[in-house]
Amino acid sequence: MHLDHSHEGPAAVGADALRPDGRRRALRVGLGGPVGSGKTATVAALCRTLRERHSLAVVTNDIYTREDAEFLLREAVLPPERIQAVETGACPHTAIRDDISANLEAVEDLEDAVGPLDLILVESGGDNLTATFSRGLVDAQIFVIDVAGGDDIPRKGGPGVTTADLLVINKTDLAPYVGSDLGRMARDAKEQRGELPVLFTSLKGQDGVAPVADWVRARLAAWTA
Repeated sequence: MHLDHSHEGPAAVGADALRPDGRRRALRVGLGGPVGSGKTATVAALCRTLRERHSLAVVTNDIYTREDAEFLLREAVLPPERIQAVETGACPHTAIRDDISANLEAVEDLEDAVGPLDLILVESGGDNLTATFSRGLVDAQIFVIDVAGGDDIPRKGGPGVTTADLLVINKTDLAPYVGSDLGRMARDAKEQRGELPVLFTSLKGQDGVAPVADWVRARLAAWTA
């Protein structure tokens, strides 16, 4: 085990990118967002889309259960040995931002057991809008919200919305039924995030996760270049 908690700045592409044996470690992408926004469904869809061409694994975080990991196992999105659950015992954001040791251990155990890996997805449990990942844990972070939570969420901001490398506004198919204005959400997100990307998704549609998968592929290409 080779846990290193000292790295808190932007993700490095140097010694930090290498394992002790000199091999490049996997790109780590974190997914956070409120309860019910579709994080686990997004992880499942990404696994189905990326697994044919990339070697990947998943770490899930729940407070006292392994519910998200069990969902992924039932859906058979990856072999069981590539899915690992962390029971945080407290608010999930503490385990992705404050004391990241349990997640780092899970990530490194996966690389030791089933590596070499191209990508590890780290899914937080249900968070609020202040949740962010430690840069000592992940190299990039995706924040998932959904239209049913209210079209004022982008305007309210919060670190998850404003600073994540990618903001995903999910469940766009529900917008007509919950009175959410997608145009307004797009404008508010642009105002909060500037040039940082925003993607609208509906996982009910065919290839609904494709834009997010393309974004991950681009990050992978940059990571391995």
